[in-house]
Amino acid sequence: MSTADESASPATADTEGTVHREAGNSPADGGGTGPETGREAIIRAARRAFTLKPYAEVTMRGVAAAAGVSPSLIVKRFGSKEALFNTVVDFRPAAAELFAAPLPGLGRHLVLTMVELRDRLRGDPLLRVVFSLGIEDERTLLRARFREQITDRLAEVLTGPDARLRAELVAGQLLGLGATLSLHRPDGATAHTSAERLADLYAPGIQHLVDGGVART
Repeated sequence: MSTADESASPATADTEGTVHREAGNSPADGGGTGPETGREAIIRAARRAFTLKPYAEVTMRGVAAAAGVSPSLIVKRFGSKEALFNTVVDFRPAAAELFAAPLPGLGRHLVLTMVELRDRLRGDPLLRVVFSLGIEDERTLLRARFREQITDRLAEVLTGPDARLRAELVAGQLLGLGATLSLHRPDGATAHTSAERLADLYAPGIQHLVDGGVART
């Protein structure tokens, strides 16, 4: 969302994936064969576009070209650039999956779900909030949505003291995990480690924050 050179933000590029490789190749059918393939390709391309350029510089035609679909398909699926942007800054689908576990096992669930979402979405579900480079209004909206839909939602379910503080620290841990997995692809140790092993090592710290520093018996 800025004029910054894409080569200066490798993690951003990795976060959103290589759009042309991920998207289908036929503008006529929206790419691929599955009913959601065109929509998913559009969202991936839009996330990358809105992350790397100011809102005013993003065009429906440019997003369509990156997604391998026709501009008319974007209009059909989303209606307008504003509606597409609002879809891109919506963290609720990721939150629904990330927080779908009881508090005693939430730390491990968060790590496993983050890895699964990255594989399924071919990009990190949260990291765009860090690499958003747009003008102030767009950054403010993206970060406000993140706070509301991720941090505030977690703070509401945590028990004990400092719930808001702990929720912010948990969110930071998840962003750190996403950044690490992005920065060390494809040859880093994390890229060759199973999700279960990553959870063995990373989840206890998150769970400590979830528990409020109180050891569970």
